[in-house]
Amino acid sequence: MILESELILNPDGSIFHLHLKPEHVADIVILVGDPSRVDVIASFFSEIEFKIANREYVTITGIYNKTRITIVSTGVGIGNIDIVMNELDALVNIDFDTREVKKKHRRLQFIRIGTSGSLQKEIPVNAFVLSKKSIGFDNLLYFYADDESVMNKEFSVAFKSHLGKDSLFFSPYVVDASENLIQVLESDEVHSGITITSPGFYVPQGRELRLDAKLRSMNDKLSSFRHKGYTINNYEMESSAIYGLSKMLGHDAVAICLIIANRLNKTANKNYRDKVKDLIQYVLLKITNDA
Repeated sequence: MILESELILNPDGSIFHLHLKPEHVADIVILVGDPSRVDVIASFFSEIEFKIANREYVTITGIYNKTRITIVSTGVGIGNIDIVMNELDALVNIDFDTREVKKKHRRLQFIRIGTSGSLQKEIPVNAFVLSKKSIGFDNLLYFYADDESVMNKEFSVAFKSHLGKDSLFFSPYVVDASENLIQVLESDEVHSGITITSPGFYVPQGRELRLDAKLRSMNDKLSSFRHKGYTINNYEMESSAIYGLSKMLGHDAVAICLIIANRLNKTANKNYRDKVKDLIQYVLLKITNDA
């Protein structure tokens, strides 16, 4: 039995951070960072079944094209992903009455829709980027016993070799997205490749305000990586944890992002929200087989 200190439930029986109950979660879960983006996606739904908000976690479950979908905002960063992925899995795979793991496993499909910065000159602002692999610059997965089972060791070794001694102080790792979801979302309209998941927005992504970066040529080194036809296309801050935890827990996951800045060309789109809507429509049509 899972103790109350480990699986914390609220007085109404909902899970601690998300404030959701098991019946609120659909098999398809769209993850977004920005809480306000939950309402933007839900505006395309024909029916809203449920909405709840707590802290940065906003959830709406509803219907699009006769398909039940849950949207959850995660806020920014790896720590929040640890909370969201574990709690969503608990909601569908742990019996809250008995506090036992259910005998029949329920598999969820996680699609992250986000914004990101391009690391390739030829991938312009407003492009859609599909993350077939994510390189984690964080250390979250190393705390889990099954970490090595979900990592792409061959790619991890190749990337560390490319970085040389620069990789020693943070030990990056590579995790693959779900092949099934890649096939659903991949098309001529998107750029496919590798994503860097950064533990921060400023110096960890090469932005210097009043503090200097230790690795000042990191972005150039990232953009020059080539391995088995793959390039590193973009930066964001969540996908490595989503991919790793989903694999450990027996779920599928993929991330697709809008490029709102090109870090090499120094270009940006401040008014990117209409383009985000275009990406949302692209994903909704693809995942409901209406494209």
